[in-house]
Amino acid sequence: MARPQPAGKRLLAINNYFYRRGGAEAVFFDQMTMFGRIGWDVVPFAMQHESNEPSPWSGYFVSEIEYGRRTSPLRKVVQAASIIYSLEAQRNIARLIEQARPSVAHAHNVYHHLSPAIFSTLKSAGIPVVMTAHDLKLACPSYKMLRDGKVCEDCRGGHIYNVLRHRCIKESVPLSAVVLAETMVHRSLGLYREKLDRIVVPSRFYLEKLVEWGWPREQLEYIPNFVDVERYRSDWEEGDYFVFAGRLAPEKGLATLIRAVALSKQRLVVAGTGPDEAVLRQFASETGADVRFVGHLSGQDLHRLIGQSQALVLPSEWYENAPISILEAYALGRPVVGAAIGGIPEMIRERETGMLVISGDAHDLAQKLAELAALPAAERARMGAAGRQWIAAGFSATAFRDRTLSLYAALGAA
Repeated sequence: MARPQPAGKRLLAINNYFYRRGGAEAVFFDQMTMFGRIGWDVVPFAMQHESNEPSPWSGYFVSEIEYGRRTSPLRKVVQAASIIYSLEAQRNIARLIEQARPSVAHAHNVYHHLSPAIFSTLKSAGIPVVMTAHDLKLACPSYKMLRDGKVCEDCRGGHIYNVLRHRCIKESVPLSAVVLAETMVHRSLGLYREKLDRIVVPSRFYLEKLVEWGWPREQLEYIPNFVDVERYRSDWEEGDYFVFAGRLAPEKGLATLIRAVALSKQRLVVAGTGPDEAVLRQFASETGADVRFVGHLSGQDLHRLIGQSQALVLPSEWYENAPISILEAYALGRPVVGAAIGGIPEMIRERETGMLVISGDAHDLAQKLAELAALPAAERARMGAAGRQWIAAGFSATAFRDRTLSLYAALGAA
């Protein structure tokens, strides 16, 4: 166990996973690094996992729950109970805050693993509690507002029984029933609405959507995601392809993108893995689209792939929040072609930093890809440079730090 730390400004950073798994984890780790650099003592709380980064506080982490693995019926029952309300997480976080009492607790993704039960413990201890909404779980039990490949808001107005009625969780009645029970318990106990002091929302779209679904505006705080542009080079030699980087899942609109690539006779490189990979490879072959799948890339390999592309393409068909990939593309000096859905439109300045397309419309996307490809390379570079300049001001690490510190100070924590 870690030794007790001296009193001072201390951030309790909370997330299910303690390794860079996705966008939420990128924000989680980058925020911890940022606050460590400005002199805060940062204490993490997460779930045990074989991929975790090392931490002196890992002895307080909760037992692993990893879905999809074969396990006994009894273990499945225990896991289902922990999804709904984790007593282990409550016990462990209580021991942790007794050992190192934080000035503020900032949570990211907690549902299904840590569970929001921890918010009751933190609130009872008098610790200010903040959570970043990386998705729409606070409104939609299945968190995506997506059903059968289309946007769905059937649960609006408290009609959460629809998650079971529509079998929204992997088309499974048992799994959907667990998530319905989870939502009912969490709402009846007010674990999000009453135990959270503020909810950080990275996009204005998500903020307004949560207000539409009944969340008090005063509980929501708009703080956009960030990248440190100084960590990214932008002097790449442009190639002859567009790039998609992300999870290969239905809501990402990749079938539409592949169809658009075939129609426009452009080249596409896809970086990422996911459940739709085999289907997408087959579809690319059937359509004759010039698509190359390169698997999961990270770090400099991913930066090089994006930096040498003509543009990053985000053809999403669900309510995206505030994709970090857009900010990274700008930081690398590349324009972005994005679907006009969710928070994407507020991150693209039309024909200044990229282009917007109709979500799910392969013909519109094909037209924009061909149009962008026909421009001189200098014009695409100009768009990318404009994006880099824009985010260096409004989406910078400094702006994020100052907004977050102001929020903490308003809660009496900084």
